Amino acid sequence: MTVAGTGSPTGRERRPLGVRGRAGGVPVALLLPAVLGLVFLVLPLVGLLARTPWSTLPQRLAEPGVLTALRLSLLTATLATLLCLMLGVPLAWLLARVEFPGRRLVRALVTVPLVLPPVVGGVALLLVFGRRGLLGGWLDSTFGITLPFTTTGVVLAEAFVAMPFLVIAVEGALRGADRRYEEAAATLGAGRWTTFTHVTVPLVAPGLAAGAVLCWARALGEFGATITFAGNYPGRTQTMPLAVYLALETDLQSAVVLSLILLVVSVAILAGLRDRWITAS
Repeated sequence: MTVAGTGSPTGRERRPLGVRGRAGGVPVALLLPAVLGLVFLVLPLVGLLARTPWSTLPQRLAEPGVLTALRLSLLTATLATLLCLMLGVPLAWLLARVEFPGRRLVRALVTVPLVLPPVVGGVALLLVFGRRGLLGGWLDSTFGITLPFTTTGVVLAEAFVAMPFLVIAVEGALRGADRRYEEAAATLGAGRWTTFTHVTVPLVAPGLAAGAVLCWARALGEFGATITFAGNYPGRTQTMPLAVYLALETDLQSAVVLSLILLVVSVAILAGLRDRWITAS
């Protein structure tokens, strides 16, 4: 046994052999792989920053193709998030507050897009919303609405892969909310809709905001389902990840600049949610 340098004359504050740090310390056997893991995650980002053409960055950011892809990405990610809010919040409330047969199965189905390869998700969307799909054929023949290879198709593809993030966050917030406030509102005569909008939503607002931001971030970075279902048409369906993919084949520095933009947005989102995650943990 060794005694850490606590300065205590009685030597009562002792630490076990091979353990350092505060509050129990960190086992040395875990410290090295942990540092290697951190380096493994951070090193590619450092490489991206190192290869960024900083001297020509303003000119490259001002290129029409970059601005068009960025504008389309922001627009479609925002619309996809709004769609997820309209559909995902009621779904999360149903999973959190209503007992019904098959709830576990429904919850499992909600999380499928998280583990499903995005390209497979794009194929599935084509089979449903394509011109010969289960619903796409009817939409095309009845209303003349075509979804694949359109900007609307981009929104659908992004919403498909991003909605689970919102549903999981909101469902967790609903489960953790104190239901006595809702019961008190009901006792005072408030209806279910009034209770939901004036009591439940404010109670879960932090979780709702965190889920919406994560949903937006996932939609912004979506690639596989988008290129499969909506294609890669500049100005119509070419979002930032697709522009990065196209630029890799022709201009590496442009691909680096586009990737840097997505990195900055992702870091900004993580920084904004940091306090929320720390509180939740």
